Amino acid sequence: MSIAKSYSAQLVGLLAELITVEVDISNGLNSFSIVGLGDRAIEESKDRISAAIKNSGYTSPKQKNQKVIISLAPADVKKEGPSFDLAMALTYLGASGDIVFDSSHKLFLGELSLEGKVRKIAGLLPILCQASRFGICEVIIPLENAEEASLAKGISIYPVSSLKEAIEHLIGNIIIEPILYTEIQPSKEDWTDMNIVRGNETAKRGLEIAAAGAHNILMNGPPGTGKTMLARSFCSILPPLSYEHSVEVTGIHSAAHILCKGMISSPPFRSPHHTASYPSIVGGGVFPKPGEITLAHRGVLFLDEFPEFDRNVIEALRQPLEDRFITISRAKGVITFPAQCIFIASMNPCPCGKGKNNGCVCPERAIDNYRRRISGPILDRIDVYVNVNKVDYEKLGERSSDAETSESIRKRVVVARTKQLNRFLKYGINKCYNSEMNAEDIGKCIEIDNIARSTLTSSAQRLELSGRAFHRIIKVARTIADLANAETIQKEHILEALQYREKLK
Repeated sequence: MSIAKSYSAQLVGLLAELITVEVDISNGLNSFSIVGLGDRAIEESKDRISAAIKNSGYTSPKQKNQKVIISLAPADVKKEGPSFDLAMALTYLGASGDIVFDSSHKLFLGELSLEGKVRKIAGLLPILCQASRFGICEVIIPLENAEEASLAKGISIYPVSSLKEAIEHLIGNIIIEPILYTEIQPSKEDWTDMNIVRGNETAKRGLEIAAAGAHNILMNGPPGTGKTMLARSFCSILPPLSYEHSVEVTGIHSAAHILCKGMISSPPFRSPHHTASYPSIVGGGVFPKPGEITLAHRGVLFLDEFPEFDRNVIEALRQPLEDRFITISRAKGVITFPAQCIFIASMNPCPCGKGKNNGCVCPERAIDNYRRRISGPILDRIDVYVNVNKVDYEKLGERSSDAETSESIRKRVVVARTKQLNRFLKYGINKCYNSEMNAEDIGKCIEIDNIARSTLTSSAQRLELSGRAFHRIIKVARTIADLANAETIQKEHILEALQYREKLK
């Protein structure tokens, strides 16, 4: 009778959980079982492990007259996916005496093929970034995950292509060099440049304000006026992600099984179709996975044809748009996902899309019902509202060189964001953007001159603004002042902020 132990890990939401792999081998009739609340992929891993061990030159569990039990602890946590294959195979070989190695402070992650190759797994980066809190010093991972793993700091990571290579490394027959940390290089995404978009300078200005302060924005206008083009060019005026944010975003996409490249250095842009389901937008499932609003974290969530989305989907955005995170409760547990994104929505003025000035034939009741699909509480969470009108044909024929480029706009956005961050650091506020401020933060670090304050108060009374809308105007005005390099919010900043608000009424 012999027993061996090693460690693996899995994600629960976006948090890593250490899994202890124990193998017990005893004499008796041949049997091979895995216990510990594993899913179907883990149940089927018995065959993958046996074939991989045999094809790596060792005797598989099914070729011996013995009883093998593999336990994945803790037993009351549901285990999912094939990423425990490598740990289970190595632990079995250790328990059977075929190899001798020190498994302490080591983590093993990878799926095995029948021929013994180690295949790529999802959700690796968040595990690596959290491994040190479990006392892990070394991690053996699939070679295919090497680029993703190079973002992790402070831990030795060894990529292997096969079970045999992992064994040779552990017993000291070969030396595998650990993965070197890679500095993130800003990727060149194929975004539409702002100078391609003709006319609609007010909408461009609204997008610049939204980018500078991370404000939510709604664009209203007939079809074909450039709303979608403006939204898709929005990312071209956003600065690249910092190292911390890049690791965070890459980890989320890895956990969601949609990471196509090793690292994400640009703000993500998510644009789900209006037929998207409730769980696909907010996240969900029996074991909750990130939804579109979490996949857009640190980037942009664009909902085109906003009123056409299901009512439940629209109303579900209330809490994450306000709190910047979303909590999903299921029978299996409660998971909180981050949702700090810039929300962009677009809509037509009426069901037919033409608008009153363009030959609309929709009855008033139909227009009313169309607009009622977006409730007041949702509109109250949108900071900037702009109309996107038809562009004169002369402007459509203008050269791109005559318009301002995304690069020049992005420089102003970076300066404004830097001013915000420095202000928050000065007052000890743990925030990054003006849109994140609460009433206490506004009272602590925002200066408004007397004329501007009087203008704001009288306008709020006339427009019957809610308390939330009142504070949002101040936040938008502060962003406008940052773009103008002004230390104090002045009357013109309040008036421009009101211009983007009163159209919601």
